[in-house]
Amino acid sequence: MTTGPTIHPGAIVEEGAKIGPGCYVGPFCHIGPEVTLGANVEIKSHVVITGNTTIGDDTVIFPFAVIGEVPQDLKFRGEKTRLEIGKRNRIREHVTMNAGTEGGGGLTKVGDDGLFMAGCHVAHDVIIGDRVILVNNSALAGHCVIEDDVIVGGLSGVHQWVRIGRGAIIGAVTMVTNDVIPYGLVQAPRGQLDGLNLVGLKRKGVSRADITALRAAFQMLAQGEGSFHERAKRLGAETDSDYVRQITDFILGDSDRSFLTPG
Repeated sequence: MTTGPTIHPGAIVEEGAKIGPGCYVGPFCHIGPEVTLGANVEIKSHVVITGNTTIGDDTVIFPFAVIGEVPQDLKFRGEKTRLEIGKRNRIREHVTMNAGTEGGGGLTKVGDDGLFMAGCHVAHDVIIGDRVILVNNSALAGHCVIEDDVIVGGLSGVHQWVRIGRGAIIGAVTMVTNDVIPYGLVQAPRGQLDGLNLVGLKRKGVSRADITALRAAFQMLAQGEGSFHERAKRLGAETDSDYVRQITDFILGDSDRSFLTPG
């Protein structure tokens, strides 16, 4: 039997907020009038959720997180924008997630099943896929696109407009200034593409044949003839691996930035 929400008497829930069944809103939380919480969302305590913000079912938000506040963008003039957070996310202490801007499409969007560890920042107009992990004190600048199954290591920063492809991993204390291919491994203070996320691929159960194809593709991208884009186009035409094709499609897709390329 579904139960109604439980709201601590020390919480402030403004008129207009929509609180789903089974939710818990803890003490000293502040929920704004345009907020929508799905079913069974748990807001532990001392959390601020504001703006036009939607949070999906079974998400848990820990103390001192600030979700849906206005962007840290001097061009923002109070226009109506949104933050959408999917289902089953874990948003830890002191995490900040900002709404979008008119110039960036008006939407910041987070997928399902993510883990956002203490002190992380998700800036305006960022699009995050499913099962993404941001480790403690990592930060995504405005307009980034983070695809499914990405891990961003602790104390790392991702430059605005950067895309990080599916299954990539960013090492700790790394500054990422250019796009990262799917399944790439990036590390070092100024972000170098050092190989593939082989540990992540094996954990995901990717077959040995696909891993071998990815390794060969990486070598071709690193050492083949022609420019990086020419190598990717040739590789996409030749490969039978869906995983390799994800990399080539990513490289040949639209981007406002260049790429981290194999050394």
